[in-house]
Amino acid sequence: MAENNARNKFVMNEYIDVNVKPNLVQLCSDCYKELGWVVINTSSAVNSVTMKMQRDRKIKNRAALCDLQRKYEQAFSSIEKLERTKTGKAMGISLGIGIVGTAFMAGSVFASLASMVPLCIILAIPAFIAWALPYFFYKKIYFETSTKVDVMIEHNYDVIYDSCEKASHLLK
Repeated sequence: MAENNARNKFVMNEYIDVNVKPNLVQLCSDCYKELGWVVINTSSAVNSVTMKMQRDRKIKNRAALCDLQRKYEQAFSSIEKLERTKTGKAMGISLGIGIVGTAFMAGSVFASLASMVPLCIILAIPAFIAWALPYFFYKKIYFETSTKVDVMIEHNYDVIYDSCEKASHLLK
């Protein structure tokens, strides 16, 4: 009889490690709790936090919860990618303009070394302009991209909310 009770108390857990950016830790933690996971440990690195979690392998509605978890994780990774695209395009164009300005400045320096002062001045003017413009281009492109991407990010937050709400009902 005691042996039978010991078998019934046996619980096999499943474990996962999740790496997330520090600003999204609370959201991630809340969502995984709704999916039946319990955070057992967290550790911080420079740009990410690792959360170790466990859940009972024989949790009820496990298959449906796993589907919701996949949906949630896809939306979550999409949010992270979309956040990076806000700065990616703006940074690329700004760096490109800065490099063009540096090329003009290099031409100006070589013209100066060859005692071609008028050419040196002609090449230096666009160089300084191209060094000043990236800031303004970055701000403009970031704002434009941000307004477009924020709509998609909000949609992904809605997907996450719906997934967690369905998971909460499944666990009741």
